[in-house]
Amino acid sequence: MSRLESIHLPEDARTQFAALCWRVNHDRREVLLITSRDTGRWVMPKGWPMDGRSASEAAAIEAWEEAGVEGSVGTAPVGVYSYDKTMPRKDPLSCLVEVYPLQVDRMAANYPEKNQRRRKWFSLRKAAAKVNEPELRSLILDFAGVAAADAAEVAAEDAGTDGAGTDRAGD
Repeated sequence: MSRLESIHLPEDARTQFAALCWRVNHDRREVLLITSRDTGRWVMPKGWPMDGRSASEAAAIEAWEEAGVEGSVGTAPVGVYSYDKTMPRKDPLSCLVEVYPLQVDRMAANYPEKNQRRRKWFSLRKAAAKVNEPELRSLILDFAGVAAADAAEVAAEDAGTDGAGTDRAGD
C-alpha cells in the first residue's frame, strides 16, 4: 500500500503544496523548517494552489514568501502528508499536503513573512523530531535516503564515474 493510500481523509479535504527546503552543509544534509504563525510549531513552507501555477511552482513561491529561500524545485512530489488546519472560529479543515523538494541556493535577509515566522536549519533526524505530523516525520526520514542517492549520483557525475568507480567517459 502506498503512503497516499494509507491516508484517510474526508471527502471535503483540501490540497496544499509544501516545499521541503534542503541544502548540504559541511557534507551533511539539512532541512529548513519555519514556525507556523498561529501556534509556533515547526513546519515546512506550504500553501494553497495558485491559479496559473503548477504545484511545484506554488511550493517554491510559498518557500520564498514564508522562509525567504530560492532554489531548484523538483517537479515530482517526494511524498504527501495530512493534517488538520485550525481555522479561527471554524471547525478544523482536513488537508492533504504534496511535498516538493527545493534545493536552496539563496537565503534572503528580507522576505514577505520575515517578521511573522522564525526559520532554522536542522539535520534530517532533528527536523523529523521537531514536526508534529507522523506522516511528515516519516517523509523527512525517507528523504534522507533520496537525498543520499542524489548526492552520490551528483558526486559520481562530477568525478566522471557511475558511482561504482566505473569511468563513463566513453558513454
